[in-house]
Amino acid sequence: MTYRVGVDVGGTFTDVLLINENTGETWRSKVPSTPEDQSIGVLYGIEKACEIAGVPLNDVSHVQHGTTVATNAILEGKGAQVGLITTGGFRQVLQIARSYVPGGLAGWIIWPKPEPLAKLENTIEVRERISTKGEIVDELDEADARAQIAKLRERGVATVCVSLINSFANDAHERRLIEILAEEMPGVPVSISSQVLPEMREYERTLTTVANGYVQVQVGDYVRNLERKISDGGVDGELAVLRSDGGLSAPIAAVERPVSLLMSGPAGGVTGATWAARAAGQGDFLAFDMGGTSTDVALVRDYKPQIAKDTKVGDLSIRVSSVDVRTVGAGGGSIAHVPELTRALRVGPQSAGAVPGPAAYDMGGTLPTVTDANVVLGYLPAELAGGEIHMNVEAARAAVASIQEATGLDSVEAVAEGIVDIVNENILGAIRLVSVQKGHDPRDFALVAFGGAGPLHGNSIGRLLGSWPVIIPPSPGVLNAYGDIMTSHREETGRTILREIASMTSAELAEEFDRLADLTRERLERQGIDGSDLTFSHRADVRYHGQGFELTVDVDRAALDNGGGLDAIAEAFDAEHQRLFSFLLDSGHEIVSLTVVASSPVTEIPMIELESGSGDPREALLRTSEIWVDGGPHTAGVYDRERLRAGDVVTGPAIIVEMDSTALILPEHAATVHVSGALLIQPVKE
Repeated sequence: MTYRVGVDVGGTFTDVLLINENTGETWRSKVPSTPEDQSIGVLYGIEKACEIAGVPLNDVSHVQHGTTVATNAILEGKGAQVGLITTGGFRQVLQIARSYVPGGLAGWIIWPKPEPLAKLENTIEVRERISTKGEIVDELDEADARAQIAKLRERGVATVCVSLINSFANDAHERRLIEILAEEMPGVPVSISSQVLPEMREYERTLTTVANGYVQVQVGDYVRNLERKISDGGVDGELAVLRSDGGLSAPIAAVERPVSLLMSGPAGGVTGATWAARAAGQGDFLAFDMGGTSTDVALVRDYKPQIAKDTKVGDLSIRVSSVDVRTVGAGGGSIAHVPELTRALRVGPQSAGAVPGPAAYDMGGTLPTVTDANVVLGYLPAELAGGEIHMNVEAARAAVASIQEATGLDSVEAVAEGIVDIVNENILGAIRLVSVQKGHDPRDFALVAFGGAGPLHGNSIGRLLGSWPVIIPPSPGVLNAYGDIMTSHREETGRTILREIASMTSAELAEEFDRLADLTRERLERQGIDGSDLTFSHRADVRYHGQGFELTVDVDRAALDNGGGLDAIAEAFDAEHQRLFSFLLDSGHEIVSLTVVASSPVTEIPMIELESGSGDPREALLRTSEIWVDGGPHTAGVYDRERLRAGDVVTGPAIIVEMDSTALILPEHAATVHVSGALLIQPVKE
């Protein structure tokens, strides 16, 4: 027997899923995260899952891991000290940026502009120039470059990034600077823009390259430390790290290009949700992942997650492909408060985190959180995470009661329900960003609710959106870890070409794609992946001639061999432009850049099907409990999910408990157990 482990590190919990590759049988563990060193929680979670399953650690063949190390390094400002090398005259490229200020018209008054990831005093200029067509206008002055690099050496920078103007068209000078840096600053990691992002627009290319260098040291230390710890702990399996686009990277690739890991954690959840939705036969759905610290939402059409070209981290928009996930500070640990100025109840974005956590965890927390509100309302059982956390109901009530006077509400339950209602509205706003704002009606989509807190709020969010059914997957609290397992190695390569479609032939475009495919295959082969068994997809960034932005469309590579395909690219662009903006232009179409994505085969793991039940869930009924819902008290049945069978129907109000999560079924709604183990929640028809 061989086993795989998926690991997802969240702000509050580390989720681990152990799966038998031959039978599909799973075991799970959920342990508190260890922010001071995430690898401690990872190894403890793996050991616990293997102990539950009775599986020796050396039987684990693969450890597939979603991590937030790169994201946290940027958000917390704890990355490496970066030295930046630019072309003469472009030293302040990061300071000038795009002159974009978030917020309204007066946003600049209160917006604290973030410090660039590379300080101005650590930025040097070199004498060189390359044209937009790749012609060398001025040769690189190597003597001057060495003199300037000496300044970075004296500053003691930990990593160096090189971003020269128009290097996307010709990388000769950047490659030469790598050689010079190896002589002048041996052992210092170097990132060059022509490898990290060989596309036009110097600010985005520079920012992405600097972000890569900024997190490289921290990610490298973490990956090497994790490899060592799991090996020393007895795990012989191969480690892979989840990328932002939902694929996997070998450790060597993750360390070389850590900027591709910025949305590693959320990407696993969307992959896992896609697996669950496919099992339930729902190709179009909204993914809703609510954890202890935040909520991630995404939109999936025809089982394909929407891929964004930009990754938003704080106020920075970094040019790297990622699953289009929006994050809001609304999790189980989000703190409720009443500002003195407005006297209006607010929830988040501040979080109690893993330490001290919600008051109900009895670990020193005293501030009211969403979890405390759910405890007061009677939605949560006495223990969470398989007994790792014991709930203190009185502490939760005291925390929620501490803001009752400020809210003016007449009961602790009313305050708790207000907290839950507000956090649900915050989540609704995030979902609108990936649906309504992109031209999609949420009523046309199902809703997959997962994460530790997602199933508690899923029914309410579905009711607000009109999205049915609400799908609660099996093991929803560790679905991100399941997504880490159910994906494969992936790599992408892109470049700017700037060609009008009318001036190109299908053969020319096919040649460009094939060149990128060869580079992509080489990158995967360096990671130990068989290059002969890859699946390729092709994309083009297209705009109307003269437009300042592009839309990404899929390209049928096979059609290019038959002399067609170019008209289809223009038609696909027009259709997307019409859907987003409701108008078309008469201008010609221009291809700005091309991207090729290569994926290795996904390991096929059998899906366990539930035994058929009678439709009556009474055998799974544990007890009844008093809960507060929809403004008043109700008696709810409490069911053990492991005892439910396919076809059983649980009518609300009800609570369905399992090791890693708890689901709430509202009055006038019912959950039908699907053969895959998912709960499908729908309104009860009169």
